[in-house]
Amino acid sequence: MVSKREVHGLGARTVFSILRPKYPLHLHESVTGKGQVMRLGVLCSGGKDSLYAAYRALETGNELACLISVESANPDSYLFHTPNIRFVGLQAQAAGLPHVRVRSQGEEEVEVLDLEHAILVAKQEHGVDGVVTGAIRSVYQATRVQKVCSRHDLWCFNPLWLTDEESYLERLLGSGFSVLITGVYAEPFGEDWLGRKLDERAVGELKMIAARYRTTLTGEGGEFETFVVDCPLFSRRIAVLATETRYGNFRGTFTIGDACLTEK
Repeated sequence: MVSKREVHGLGARTVFSILRPKYPLHLHESVTGKGQVMRLGVLCSGGKDSLYAAYRALETGNELACLISVESANPDSYLFHTPNIRFVGLQAQAAGLPHVRVRSQGEEEVEVLDLEHAILVAKQEHGVDGVVTGAIRSVYQATRVQKVCSRHDLWCFNPLWLTDEESYLERLLGSGFSVLITGVYAEPFGEDWLGRKLDERAVGELKMIAARYRTTLTGEGGEFETFVVDCPLFSRRIAVLATETRYGNFRGTFTIGDACLTEK
């Protein structure tokens, strides 16, 4: 995804340049096209896109082997989400999956090596055949992940690549995903968006904002970030027990201080 540093500098009028990448992008191809069930590691930020991509991987007949998260010390990381990523471990517990957790200083391009290390751990410890990502339009993200996968003979599955954003959000909500807005980084998002549940009303407002400010509906442009507290992958839901909100100048975070698993 585009870095929050870029979005904050540009305001909400973020424009994507979908450039021809150096590496071939088989981004919208089904893993089952390889003629076998694949064991897949999920690059997981805790947000809606990575977990819905995992859900789609299961729907296409594949197996989830683990969740993989890279925790960046840089809040403006070029490659990784940062709000509440430390709770990916709780999401892994809810899904009954192992969790591969790697730390990163978040230095541009160097953090790709941290990503590679995390993927190699997943390959060695959990026998993954490939990696699932929630990339939608970010060539910056997708090409780097695919380059790492290609180097280690792993499949890279991006089921949301260039998906219609409005249809995707309808499918997301219709599939039973419960999602909170955990970060905003562009005009006109106010403090009232922080901690807000992504529901039909919120999606309706996002459509109006997108029409006026040329933002993305999904936050793929870095305008907002999310955290999933429940979805079909989870046997239990996540209850948020304590939070801290910080906001100023169209930029804010909803940080989870404590959370636990509870029965649905």
